[in-house]
Amino acid sequence: MSVTKLGKFAVIGLSAAWIAGCSTTATDTDSSTVAEDANTTEQANDTTENSDQAFGAGQDDAMTSVIVDENASNNNGMDSLAGVETVFYFDFDKSIVRPESREALAKHAEYLVGNPDARVVLEGHADERGTREYNMALGERRAKAISRYLTIQGVAASQIETVSFGEEVPVAFGHDSNAWQLNRRVEVRYEK
Repeated sequence: MSVTKLGKFAVIGLSAAWIAGCSTTATDTDSSTVAEDANTTEQANDTTENSDQAFGAGQDDAMTSVIVDENASNNNGMDSLAGVETVFYFDFDKSIVRPESREALAKHAEYLVGNPDARVVLEGHADERGTREYNMALGERRAKAISRYLTIQGVAASQIETVSFGEEVPVAFGHDSNAWQLNRRVEVRYEK
């Protein structure tokens, strides 16, 4: 057999294997996800009489968001965090946790220690001054500073994720010290 024929067989065989590998079939996991989505939609449709609910419309006005019942007593113990600050500010070019932030962070730590299944994302931000790369690193240092504070309080590192947005997600769009102060922050977001 010549080398060219062998090469052609190899190409045909690899192509057939690639095509077979790209085909998809429904699995038990796929159908259970569809069933769960259908149950969520049914539950949402059953409770439309309550006026304290939030809805979202997706394609063809389909129900896409989770219903939020403000009066529900079971919100995973998040009641203990009602009114607790979730945004922590930093000084210019610093990643040191301010003393006035410590009380609120201690409450977040207490909640996380008491709820080991809870997960938190710490989103670091910076103002517009400095290069994009520097601000990404500064946002990361700020998020890590909050993370270290929480772990010192007893929170498991596996419960904490840090991410930096640098200067990319400002909350104030001015070019003055007030706007810059609002943008130098770490936001605490709980994963549901």
